[in-house]
Formats: sequence, structure tokens, C-alpha cells
Amino acid sequence: MRESFRPGGTGPARRGGRGARAVLGGAAAVLLGTAVVAPSPASAAVPRCGPPGVAAPAETPWPLRRLEPSSAWRISRGAGVTVAVIDSGVSALHPALKGQVKVGRDFNGLPQQQGRCDLAGHGTIVGGIIAGKEGTGASFSGIAPQARILPVRVLPDTRTTVDEGLPGQIATAIRWSVQNGADVINLSLVTLDRKDLADAVRYALDEGVVVVAAAGNRQENQQDRPAFPAAYPGVIAVAGVDEEGGHVGSSVSGDYVDLAAPGLNILGPAPGGEGFLAEPQGGTSFAAAYVSGVAALVRAAHPDLDPEQVADRLIRTADSPPEGKNAEVGHGVVNPYRAVATVLGTRTDPPAGAMPAPPSTEDPLAWQGTVAVWAAAVGALVAALLLSVKPILIRGRRRGWRPGRRPSATDATTG
Repeated sequence: MRESFRPGGTGPARRGGRGARAVLGGAAAVLLGTAVVAPSPASAAVPRCGPPGVAAPAETPWPLRRLEPSSAWRISRGAGVTVAVIDSGVSALHPALKGQVKVGRDFNGLPQQQGRCDLAGHGTIVGGIIAGKEGTGASFSGIAPQARILPVRVLPDTRTTVDEGLPGQIATAIRWSVQNGADVINLSLVTLDRKDLADAVRYALDEGVVVVAAAGNRQENQQDRPAFPAAYPGVIAVAGVDEEGGHVGSSVSGDYVDLAAPGLNILGPAPGGEGFLAEPQGGTSFAAAYVSGVAALVRAAHPDLDPEQVADRLIRTADSPPEGKNAEVGHGVVNPYRAVATVLGTRTDPPAGAMPAPPSTEDPLAWQGTVAVWAAAVGALVAALLLSVKPILIRGRRRGWRPGRRPSATDATTG
């Protein structure tokens, strides 16, 4: 059976008819019947499209309580880092994303809206998780609130497709993202394994761009199998966990899974207004977004690290399972504070440049130590001689011996 595309964050396939995406519900994410009108070249207005959502959450979403990204913000908030979100678009109008979303691009024959029209709502949630602003009055923020989003739209909606042209279009979007300043690329999607897609991922990594992808979601009665692009070498593949830290049942397992992050009961900005959308069934799409946010924190705090070193830092600082690594959560749940603040390396195997060269073993003052040892030895010998001579002198004086006088015959017989 041929593989089919499915965004990494739509959860298991849902049954039912067509219609609008449910807000705070479990209905399938489908293309809304909203008309999309391309703005005139003279218009600078950002299009408003997609579901409006509902009121802001009263409580801080559990992923933020679990990951506590604010603990890392004294060191890094992601400033200066651009994260490309190759998805269904990212709204630039939501308060959490206003000023955070750069001018992007639409691929796959979609109307040119600079990547900022998101009819599905999927990409906007992902973008908000990565770089949503703090201090907007809502108890929601992104992981890296000073990072910027480069929106790249390749998906009109979140329906499954077997479009043979999609992997090539995603590959083109990856290359465009690299050439337009992306430091991190988030791929919350799964598509067909094709050479041009693999080549585009390798190109991004070779250009120093960190690539994060969803490990994929199981469909009904589906066996675990590698998901692409997550399974390509060098890509950080992310699985989902629930509020108790357990593996989400819909999250694909495999040896290629590197890390895990919250992937159930997810909430994020809605593209069509100031409200929020909930994804009760979650998915690895959103788990990947959390890891992309932490990667942005690391890139801002440690700009000299290459993609392999960023991945190594995320892996080595994760909250690992008891056995260290498994097929369900990889090396464990990503930890923002430790990823940014931990000093890695050991005395026996430090990372290049992390520690100064060991000092010379030659002691320039060694000769002084040798002289001191000999002086002490001679002093001790002299002291011993003096102590041994003193009794002889005392006995000689008692017998009338004085220095410089020969003993007489009388002296010799006096007894």
C-alpha cells in the first residue's frame, strides 16, 4: 500500500462527514468553505482566514507547566532565530503572533498570501507553540517568544493525500526556507519518501539548519513504520507524551525517534481571530513544535553549534527514560532549561573548544625543590653530628681536657 500524506498533528484518522473544523472538539480538520481573496499588490493588509477559535484559556496549558520554558528565558528567548514552519500557513494577526510572523511564501499552487493564510488552523497552532509572544493577557506563550516564524504554506488542509507531487513541493519549500534565512525548519507533517525530499533535507543540514519533524501518527490498525521526513538521517524525530509523561498511543514508535514532547490535549492560537483552538487528540505535529521552540532557544544561546551539535545537546539534556532510550520516546522528553544552561563535556572527552588545553607537566621551579631537599638533608646531618659530638666534649672537660693542650704523663695516670 502506498504511503499517504498526513500532518503529524491530526491524531488518528477520524470518521464522519465533511464540514467546518470543530473548535475545542475532536472533529477532523478539513478545509473550511471560506473564500480566499488574494490581496491586490498595493494592499499591505494581512489576510484573515481560518477558524476564529474561542476565548483564551483560564489556566496555563499543561505543556507549559510541564516544560517550564520560562526557566530558560534568563539565558535565551530565541532572539535572532528564524524558524520556518512548512505547513498550512501561519496567521500573522493573532495577538500571540502579531509581529512574530515574517513574509513567507505559498507553494503547491496555492493562492499567494505570503504564507499567512491558514484555512486549517494547523500551522498557526504550530507557529504559536514555537514563538507565541508572552504578556498578551492570555495564559499562553510559545517556547521561544523572541524567535520569528517564516511561514511556508504547502498544505491547503489537513486531509490525507497521496499526491505524488507533494514531496517535491515540500523539498522545494525546504530549499526556499534555507535560502531565506531559516535557522530551524519545523516539519509537522508526514509524506512519501522520495529522493528529492531526502536531498533537500541533507541540503538544509549541510547549510547549518536544524531540521525537526513529527515522528508520525498511527492510523487505525496500522503497524508502526518509519515516517518521512522524520526518519531521514540528521532530522530530529519527535514523538508525543501525555500529561503523565506516558507515550501517546497514536504516536508512531521506532528506532529513529530521538525525543518526545507534549502531544495530547494541545491548545494554540486560532488563525481567524483572537481566540484559541484545542486539539484534544493532539499529535506529533505539536510535539515537534515544542522541540523546534527549544531548538530556537539553543540556537540563540549557542549560535556556533551546528545541527548535529544542537541535536546532541537536546538529546543529552532530555528527561530520559530509565533505560536511557527506547522506541517510544527516544532519549526522553525535551528539557528547555537544561538544553540551554547545561555545560556539556567531561575532562576525558570535552567538546572541541569547551575546555582549555591541559597544562604542561614540566615544573619550571622543580630545581628549587631539589635544592631544598638537599639543604634539608645536609642540615639534618650536621645537626646529628653536633648532637653526637656534644657528649664527647662534656666528658673531655670533666677529665681536664681542653682544646689545644696535650695531656701530660701525670694526666695520663690520674685516675
